Amino acid sequence: MTVSLYQTGVSGLLAAQQQLATTGHNIANVNTEGYNRQRAEQNASLGLNNGSNYIGAGTYIQDITRLYDQFSHKEQLLTQSSLGNADSLQARLTQLDQVMSTSGNAVVGSLDKFYQALNGVADNPNDTGLRSIVINQANILSNDFNELTNNFDNMTNAVNGEIEQVANRISEISVEIAKLNETIMYSQNPSQGGQPNDLLDKRDQLIGELSQFTRVTTIQDANNVMTVMIGQGTTLVAGITPMTLRVTAGDPDAQKTQLSLVSNNSSVAIKASTLGGALGASFEFRDEHLTQTRTEIDRLAMAISFTLNDSQASGLDLNGLQGANIFTDINTTELQQGRVLVPSTNNPASTTQAQILINDVSLLPTDAFEVRYDAGSNTYSLYNLTTGGSENLGAPGSGVPAGTHTPTSPDYGFSFVETGTPSAGDTFTIIPTKDSAALMQTTLTNGNAIAASTAIAVTPSSNNVSEGKVEITNVINPVSARGYNVTVDVYESAPGTFSYRVYDTATPPPAPTIAAGTYAPGASVLIDIPAGTPDFQIEISGDLVGSGTNARETFTLGDAFGAGNGNNAVVMAKTQEVGVTNGGRETFSKSLAVSTSVVGAKASNADLTADTAQALFTQAYNRNQATSGVNLDEEAANLMKFQQAYQAASQIISTANTLFDTILAAVR
Repeated sequence: MTVSLYQTGVSGLLAAQQQLATTGHNIANVNTEGYNRQRAEQNASLGLNNGSNYIGAGTYIQDITRLYDQFSHKEQLLTQSSLGNADSLQARLTQLDQVMSTSGNAVVGSLDKFYQALNGVADNPNDTGLRSIVINQANILSNDFNELTNNFDNMTNAVNGEIEQVANRISEISVEIAKLNETIMYSQNPSQGGQPNDLLDKRDQLIGELSQFTRVTTIQDANNVMTVMIGQGTTLVAGITPMTLRVTAGDPDAQKTQLSLVSNNSSVAIKASTLGGALGASFEFRDEHLTQTRTEIDRLAMAISFTLNDSQASGLDLNGLQGANIFTDINTTELQQGRVLVPSTNNPASTTQAQILINDVSLLPTDAFEVRYDAGSNTYSLYNLTTGGSENLGAPGSGVPAGTHTPTSPDYGFSFVETGTPSAGDTFTIIPTKDSAALMQTTLTNGNAIAASTAIAVTPSSNNVSEGKVEITNVINPVSARGYNVTVDVYESAPGTFSYRVYDTATPPPAPTIAAGTYAPGASVLIDIPAGTPDFQIEISGDLVGSGTNARETFTLGDAFGAGNGNNAVVMAKTQEVGVTNGGRETFSKSLAVSTSVVGAKASNADLTADTAQALFTQAYNRNQATSGVNLDEEAANLMKFQQAYQAASQIISTANTLFDTILAAVR
């Protein structure tokens, strides 16, 4: 009896000791990240049979368990991944919004000052000082575009650097989890209970860190060995075998780095859009939001360069020469070739050289394209990677001129130009606006070269009475246009029919005319002068009815060049108010304002998304902590309870010793 009482007391003492140790362990780790509260599971020992009764034999600690709810933990991982994604995207979009608000506003200011200077030249075309200001403002404008794209480049490099750092950390986590899996597997005795709780906590902590970077799914077997998958089921850790992430240069765009999963000597590409977390946000920002904004800025720079160069080419400078380009020609060989990216998967035997010729900047979209060669049908096809549309471009070497393929349904404002012999499966990535802002330079250096003067002007006859008009719509060769002295007359030759003649003023009909024809009321007609390869174009519009039957409305066209002529500068200045980009619906300033506002809206939405993600994560974290977290008040109460139990068990042992001594004394 005394021995049983002694053993019972010892079992209670040992149980209380383990409970005190577990409680102390909880208290000591109250601030340990990822720690799950532990509890000593106490059971009664089997009683000893004594006749018809069972006498209790004390207690024992069956297991030290950690209070872990897999469902709340998985919810925390899911919301943590969403929070990592939202926070990362919010930070990047906020940075892009700041760049557009500062550097973008600088472009707007430079553009306004350029046009102010151009208006000054329109008012005083012979003022060389004002002309120099235009050149200076043009330099500032092009430099501001260069600076804006330089900011984009820096952001791209920063995102790529972050992707590489995160990939390296994920690889380290993969190795650490695999090692923990191995340690956990060998630390457990199948014939005994108990789990390595602190090792499990450490592994869960690594899983939690991993979930910040990417979406995580885990499967645990009977031996507590965990398989970890990222994204949409890509295995990162298979038991005790870790895989690693490797960053490789993009193909065909080297700046768009890619991820691949590496195991031994094999490598599998990972689709970035499936990753989630902060890593997925980095790819989304770089490949979607930043790329879209960069493309819009490139398109704007291209539109400004083309529009002002085109207007400049229609006039004459102070020396009577055709206006030279103010900014870099948008169809330089370097720019045309740079718009085509060739994947490394193309057949090395292919000799195809491709480039993109811009035909109409107003039609250029911000979509991504790909041209594919089908050897079976011997044709090129254009695929719009944004909308999913496609169009047959014809066989290699076809088109006018040969090898020029121009989409028509819809017309995207560019042509795919190729030479050489393609190979089966060749593809070409098309970025029509690529590097337009980065390579934009002010090529005009002399203010006297600003083509402020028009070459030819229209003078209506003082006898004209109708509201119809003749306008010069395009001057292709202003130097040659100065040499023309022509007359245009129009009359209503029959009810509902207007007849026109264009002839040399010095040799009127019946001498041969330059052009003649008819048009309907309310319509207009464009006329090339001369036909075939025109030096300029005119448009006749309106119902040009004279004051009498068959009376002709007459207009004279002649040389208008002069140092005081600023009419072409006026035309150039008016391009500030003309819709050019996005199908001719947006002016330059509006186009930039739209791009800036879109980025601002995205940044604002990202703020709301990040706040929501934070709230959801906090709720999930608190729910998990309600089960697994250490409560100091509760642990303090347990400490007192187990201390009293320890003291009581000690008293049992003391009583058993006294009884044992009494028995020994009785038999001496």
